[in-house]
Amino acid sequence: MINNWQYKQYSTGVTVVSDVIVQYDGAKGVYTVSLVDDYDVFVKRVHIKSGLDLTNYKRPQMERRIRTLMRSQGVNDLTAYFQLLERDANQYRKFIDHITINVSEFLRNPGQWEVLSQKILPLLLKTNQRLKIWSAGCSTGEEPYSLVITLLESRCDLGNQVLATDLDREVLRKAQIGLYAAKSLANFPAPLIKKYFEDQGGGYYRVKEMVKRHVKFQSHNLLKDRFETGFDLILCRNVVIYFTEETKTLLYQRFCQALCKGGILFTGSTEQIFQARELGLNSAATFFYQKA
Repeated sequence: MINNWQYKQYSTGVTVVSDVIVQYDGAKGVYTVSLVDDYDVFVKRVHIKSGLDLTNYKRPQMERRIRTLMRSQGVNDLTAYFQLLERDANQYRKFIDHITINVSEFLRNPGQWEVLSQKILPLLLKTNQRLKIWSAGCSTGEEPYSLVITLLESRCDLGNQVLATDLDREVLRKAQIGLYAAKSLANFPAPLIKKYFEDQGGGYYRVKEMVKRHVKFQSHNLLKDRFETGFDLILCRNVVIYFTEETKTLLYQRFCQALCKGGILFTGSTEQIFQARELGLNSAATFFYQKA
């Protein structure tokens, strides 16, 4: 049953009204009414408002995250929840933070960073002493700063800044400030913390300028924006696990195109690329893929 719906009349077109779609064909003078999925409507509205296309994410996981957050804010349906996001900037900020899953730490999965330092960097430096590097989906900055520290400790030429990008401008602002809780530095030995961070007191540390100056933070949408090319190393870790298989494949193809010949893609610990050869990538080590 459809109750209390309204529509605007157009010569042709589509009007979305709460739980129905009203289509009007001006030539025939006919209206067609059909029920719609409230999640689909919500996703379309979020896309219009933010530019974030949630259809690229696995629906069960994303819908569960959204509805859990919605209910925690005392709202019971997605139409009312979007209205809340429209009128309350703090709620909108909380929503974006929640769905973009900004979770990070320095040297996340330390064993993989050891492989990067001992095997991958020496491999890349054989052909190019000044590497072009991109940290894609860098969140609050722990990854690109970890990378710069690793490069400094390996005595690499840092003539090129590390490009660090994320969709979320607020996390980029936090990354540029470079202030972190002590627990996020747990994977660093004490001498490196002293060397590259300033103790701010109260359990917080700030990244030193000697590290910051080697990182260029920039807003970028992996699903919409153009990719630069000629990268020797791209890090995209713990980002694509929430995407659909089709979106993952598209992203890996674009990363491969962005790499120079022999360049390396470094993925997260749950993001093994099973179709690597079909994409033009060969395994250089576990979670490291080299462009053929």
